[in-house]
Amino acid sequence: MSRARTLLLWAAATDRTFALVGQRPDRRLEGKCIFCRRRLALALDRDERHPTATVEHILPRAHGGTDALENLAVACRRCNGGKGKRLDPAGPGHPTFDRVVERLRAERRKRWREPPENLDLPALR
Repeated sequence: MSRARTLLLWAAATDRTFALVGQRPDRRLEGKCIFCRRRLALALDRDERHPTATVEHILPRAHGGTDALENLAVACRRCNGGKGKRLDPAGPGHPTFDRVVERLRAERRKRWREPPENLDLPALR
């Protein structure tokens, strides 16, 4: 399993808007995009060819962000791509960039939960 997929699953598992649905081999986490609140589903027991959910680095790695769970969220592909194109070139110190990062941090804190133990997620390295 790819590192990006592992981070995505852990971000969803620690987001209280995501719930475990279904039974093996069709278990999935269903929740909401951190930006637009669009409904998203992540398969747990198989890799998806064209997932609609992506891992969002709240503070982009290009600007010093890390893969720490507190810096990760789940976003739909459209919102995540749009944020990167609009805001990443501006960077820290730009009022809009800073406002969006702080809003996302607050939303992530509000959504935070410890992951359910019954998910059997791959280990974070």
